[in-house]
Amino acid sequence: MSDFNSMSRENKKQRLRQRVVTNPVWSEEKSSSGGQGSYSEPQGRQRQQNRPMPYEEDGEEAARRALKKARGRRLLTAAAVVLLLGGAAGGWFYYQRNYSYTSYETVWQADLNQGSLVGYESFGSNVLKYTKDGASYIDAKGKSVWTESFEMKNPIVAVNGAYAVIADRQGNSIYICGENGRVGQASTVLPITRVAISATGITAAVLEDSTSSYIVFFRRDGTQLEVTVKTVMGGDGYPMDISLSQDGTQLMCSYAYIESGELRSRVVFYDFSEVGKSVPNRLVGGFDDIFAGTMVPEVTYMEAPYSCAFSGNGLSFFTSRNLASPELITQVTVEEEIQSVFSSDEYAAVIAQNTTGEYSRRLMVYEKDGTPVFTREFNYEYTHADIDGDLIILYNEDSCRIFNTAGVEKLYATFDFAVSKIRKGRMPDTLIVTGPQQMREIKLR
Repeated sequence: MSDFNSMSRENKKQRLRQRVVTNPVWSEEKSSSGGQGSYSEPQGRQRQQNRPMPYEEDGEEAARRALKKARGRRLLTAAAVVLLLGGAAGGWFYYQRNYSYTSYETVWQADLNQGSLVGYESFGSNVLKYTKDGASYIDAKGKSVWTESFEMKNPIVAVNGAYAVIADRQGNSIYICGENGRVGQASTVLPITRVAISATGITAAVLEDSTSSYIVFFRRDGTQLEVTVKTVMGGDGYPMDISLSQDGTQLMCSYAYIESGELRSRVVFYDFSEVGKSVPNRLVGGFDDIFAGTMVPEVTYMEAPYSCAFSGNGLSFFTSRNLASPELITQVTVEEEIQSVFSSDEYAAVIAQNTTGEYSRRLMVYEKDGTPVFTREFNYEYTHADIDGDLIILYNEDSCRIFNTAGVEKLYATFDFAVSKIRKGRMPDTLIVTGPQQMREIKLR
């Protein structure tokens, strides 16, 4: 019986040893008090004072490994999200850039009081409507933000950023407006032929008498500045067009003049900042030889410091990086007859007659420094051509043809209502189409 109990105790001890996982070594040595086992350090691994127990080291190491893995998983997850979002953004960009729409549906429609409508100009988030009886700013939701009443025989409009000027051609009235309404008003003694405005509200107007032309300037509130540019038609020439820089300190002007019995053109730059004070008549630049044999009916300042002159032979791009000495960057020669020119702060475009091939017209678009963007041949009878953001919009009274700056045709559509103006809508796939009596936002499909 005792042998059996002794064997049973030994088996239990053996099983207990197998269950215990630890580095220390247990030795069982019989003692006079009952033969209980005693603890001894393993050979060659004597524990040093203040050294943590091995199982404590394993726990800290495991925690560090777990934290490292968790951080790695978070980094991988973040990288995957970034890649996913980047892929989605790239896919959306590719879709928006290359997809062509074939139809549309009306999102909303608003009726307009036509009046004696003269036209619409891009302004703020939508358009400035002007008539012989007044003007109103209509936002991208078809709401009239403000209305200004006046009487003009032949209203003309110039827009720059958040400011617009409305003047009576061959009359004497000038209205300066912002997105919240009229901010200034001026009147002139001599008749007005042209106006321009800066993004700060400074206005320039060309006035004429029988022998001379005068370019006068007004502050945003309509008070006249003590600055005048006078030219004699028999000498300096006749001003064909003017444009003000964004800040209103530079003026670009094209002149037509006669030399040796020949009609010639020149483009000049004036500076009204501190830079121009030391220059006679504030004339800091002039170019005439490059326009030999052609007229320059239109000039425009683009995003600083660039500007462009449109002549019968093509486009001339300038930079005013050096305010005291504007420079010609490049000239684009157009051999065929030019039918239209138009521009924005970022792009300049020209449509010319195409004399070869199956297409009757050729559209050429350039960046503000003269870098070519794209060329596209087409057949379409347009009456208006605009640039709105990255869209080149050609349209007539009942249809439109729209390209983006990649040269992709985004839409070719006809309308069942009269069209006077087309602009980009509030979303990338919408347009705001305005007519004499209605305004609609359409969603492209």
